[in-house]
Amino acid sequence: MKRKHYISVISIVLLLAVIGVIVFVSYKNSHKLQPVEDIPVPPDYADTTQWYITHRNAPVDIFYIISTETGDYTLHNLPCHYADTRNDSIRQLLHGEMVGVDHILSGNFNFFSPYYRQCTLQSFTSDSLVLARTPLAMADIQKSFAYYLAHYNQGRPFILAGFSQGAMAVVELLKQMDSATFSRMVAAYVIGWKVTDEDLAKSSNFHPAHDSVDLGVTICYNSVRDSNCAIPMLSQGNRIAINPVNWHTDTTPATLVSPISSDTVTVAFDTATLLLNISGYSGTDYITPLIGREGNYHSLEISLYRHCLRRNMALRSQTYLENPR
Repeated sequence: MKRKHYISVISIVLLLAVIGVIVFVSYKNSHKLQPVEDIPVPPDYADTTQWYITHRNAPVDIFYIISTETGDYTLHNLPCHYADTRNDSIRQLLHGEMVGVDHILSGNFNFFSPYYRQCTLQSFTSDSLVLARTPLAMADIQKSFAYYLAHYNQGRPFILAGFSQGAMAVVELLKQMDSATFSRMVAAYVIGWKVTDEDLAKSSNFHPAHDSVDLGVTICYNSVRDSNCAIPMLSQGNRIAINPVNWHTDTTPATLVSPISSDTVTVAFDTATLLLNISGYSGTDYITPLIGREGNYHSLEISLYRHCLRRNMALRSQTYLENPR
């Protein structure tokens, strides 16, 4: 009797264990089927609505990647951390920067800018979120650039440019660019971002600009009132920088009349921090939401230097056309 009773107890225990495993697996699977976020449909770059393009019959193109223009929102009743390139209200935000930069910088260039599932601003509040979310956005840019080369570029030299998240994408494109494509690149403008030792170790395509006419180079800068105003995520660990006013990499200060406030602004390159120290600017200090801080001029990195960038892109392109790499 005791043996039978013992066997019955074991059977019950085993049965309960099996039931427990089944319940656990069912619970786990049921949660797997319930997504915690929604991700927009990928852009189809054969669809012209996924591009902003201005053809000017020019001999040189600008391929421009926009900065972060979107915040977290709800898609299909779930939180979404990526831009939906088919949503009209979101497209208006992306389109606004495309049009603005085309007007400011392109002059007589052809201008190509892809819509992409950029990460929302909240994604840049921590390094872990950046690492988790940016690969999807960067993959879209890789696909758009490949499509541009195959269908739009037609062998012309090109300028690669991006601001903030778009500048991050420029760095990623440079890492994977083949030598034939790289030979047609006039220059890469990494505006408001950084090129780190890790980036340099992954590709030989990064060549710091040293003057206003060198070719195949990377131009990079971040502007602050002083070093205490730097945003680490944007500039910490940067290894490539230049003053975009006088195109020096030494401490020689340069001045420009701000197109925003009409101030005479002094721009001094700090060789220790590789930051641009700005003095004399009295215009509105636009603080980037969530990640910004007073005295950091991240939001002005294109508009403040608009005339300098426009002239320099034209100069480097003319240099390339006269003496291709």
